[in-house]
Amino acid sequence: MPPVDFTADIHERLAAAEAALHAVGQQISPAIRHLDIAVLIPCCNESAAIGDVVKSFKVALPHARIFVYDNNSHDNTATVAREAGAIVRREPLQGKGHVIRRMFSDVEADVYVMVDGDATYDAASAPRLVSRLIETQADMVVGARITEDKAAFCANHHFGSRMLAGLVTGIYGDRSTDLFSGYRAFSRRFVKSYPAIASSTGVEAELTLHALDLGMIAVEVQAPYAARRVRPTSTLATIKSELRALGMAGGLMRDKRPLLSFGALAAATVAGALVPGAVAISGMLAVLAGVSLLAGFILETVNTGRREAKRLSYNEIESLAAKLERLEETRLTLTSLRAQVLSDNPAAAATPYGFRKRRTH
Repeated sequence: MPPVDFTADIHERLAAAEAALHAVGQQISPAIRHLDIAVLIPCCNESAAIGDVVKSFKVALPHARIFVYDNNSHDNTATVAREAGAIVRREPLQGKGHVIRRMFSDVEADVYVMVDGDATYDAASAPRLVSRLIETQADMVVGARITEDKAAFCANHHFGSRMLAGLVTGIYGDRSTDLFSGYRAFSRRFVKSYPAIASSTGVEAELTLHALDLGMIAVEVQAPYAARRVRPTSTLATIKSELRALGMAGGLMRDKRPLLSFGALAAATVAGALVPGAVAISGMLAVLAGVSLLAGFILETVNTGRREAKRLSYNEIESLAAKLERLEETRLTLTSLRAQVLSDNPAAAATPYGFRKRRTH
């Protein structure tokens, strides 16, 4: 694949993307113009890039509302975003997870497009994400990143991140190729049923887990990706991110497969009790094994109840497909009524909106 020119005008990239879609028979869905689309941009200290991000998405999705949520920036991110035409709001609790929780709670729309404010994602791909959401009746479309800059993915090659991705694949199957992409389109059902537990690192993975856990339709669309303009180099930040990813991997097994997790712990405890020389504490280890196994059964039951509650909450929200069907029925009804009016009064066809002009004297 040839390298993507991110310095090219957004109109040129939109034209190229649409030409590629025509070539493979995947045109932009005409239903986009009938939907209320909100572009959500969480950001912190992105004044160098946020203006370009807002402007490019205003071109890519001209009918969408652009929301920028400033997470305690120390620069003029909010000012730049507002001048570019975005609706700017603030989230005082630090962390991307807190920002996403606030955005999903505050904004009402039919379709949500979430993207980082660092200009790493290509706005010209946004209509494709929304179109795929409509065409497949999905609840989430992930912009799977493609790039020739291997350094852009360095954060996703750490041991903790690989372990987390491997666990997701092991539990739910190979349904995601880019667990950590920050470029996604969501249905209203997804957004309003998402609990947003993570506070910072791992929120992208949590978004995917929410879809997989409830059996939602989640698909991917390849989207160009560029390295950050200013890449963080803090070793301490990398270590913290690694530890959070490992912690999330452990939490994933505990929360999603509690019986397996505590059953394995019980088996390990029993194995320890059988080690020669452990006779003195074998009774205590046997009790611990029994408690672990019991905890696994209890948590498995609780987990099933939580999943059922989330599914009921999800089912209470109108699907995107149902709304589009309702809009189509309304359009057909109006068309039928207009045709009936014209058949009863043929002279009305010669005047705008089917009404005759009043004669003036």
